Amino acid sequence: MALGRVRPVADEVTPVDLDLRLVRYFLCLAEHGHFGRAAAELYLGQPALSRSIRRLEEQLGVALFRRTSRGARLTAAGEAFRPFARDLHREASRGVAAARAAARPRRIRVGYTTNLVVTAALVPLRRRHPDAEVQTRHLGWDEPVRALHEELVDVVVARLPLPTAGLSVAPLHREGRVLMVSTRHRLAGRASTTFAEIADDPVPVFPDPLWNAFWRVDPRPGGRPAPGGPLVERTADSNEWVASGTCISFIPAGAVPHQVHPGCTTVAIDGVPPCEVVALWRSDDDSELVGDFVTAARATLTGTGSAAAREAHPHSDPGP
Repeated sequence: MALGRVRPVADEVTPVDLDLRLVRYFLCLAEHGHFGRAAAELYLGQPALSRSIRRLEEQLGVALFRRTSRGARLTAAGEAFRPFARDLHREASRGVAAARAAARPRRIRVGYTTNLVVTAALVPLRRRHPDAEVQTRHLGWDEPVRALHEELVDVVVARLPLPTAGLSVAPLHREGRVLMVSTRHRLAGRASTTFAEIADDPVPVFPDPLWNAFWRVDPRPGGRPAPGGPLVERTADSNEWVASGTCISFIPAGAVPHQVHPGCTTVAIDGVPPCEVVALWRSDDDSELVGDFVTAARATLTGTGSAAAREAHPHSDPGP
């Protein structure tokens, strides 16, 4: 399809079934004018965002953005579409809120990432709301924010850092981080180490900028950049690189021993800030069930129970 070359029709407008998710992506890119920054806020990869925008342009039959070396600029068609996209997104959100308020569904979908256990919070929730349907859903390390925005879950227990725009955050507990190295690494068998001893060891690079900085500890204490390493998208790949001796990595202490590859071992390291384990939910969701789950989570999810999570999901991808 040749975008921007639609024949005008005087008295007829062809109906178009717009995907509201694509409209939200359009508004975010229009605001940032840059695929990288918009993708980071949406918690998408840049290729996925670019494909989504092209799909919207194909639906509309016009080019909405002019791609440049510096980012993306709205075309005249994009400028014309923008206010209607805002109205469409706003009215859709209002419609969803009105429908929820009228229906008051007695269901909550609780998401969680591997090695984090939500059972202790679900017990009092079910006791308080015996008529409610309480569902759980395991999520990959890179899925919580998207799952919330796409309403696949209502609340998530996950590790920061994550982009939290439009979300409410309740801190639950802190979890230490340890160094994972090959069993053939010079530090294997050591009780602890320091950043000085691993200054030149490569560390895997992740596609998400927030997780990349946090899980590479980049920059290091003192401001030195972390050494580069192989680009990975799934933790299983990262573990294979570490086991081969190509690099080292940092993992949550709660993931030990589940996340540790048979060819790897862990070493304590000084000066690494801990992970923050939190509950996240949509800021406009005032559901009683979500509120009661968060209250129960604050009281019960104190960092214990990792073994139960490892037994429940022995083959799942734990994330970094």
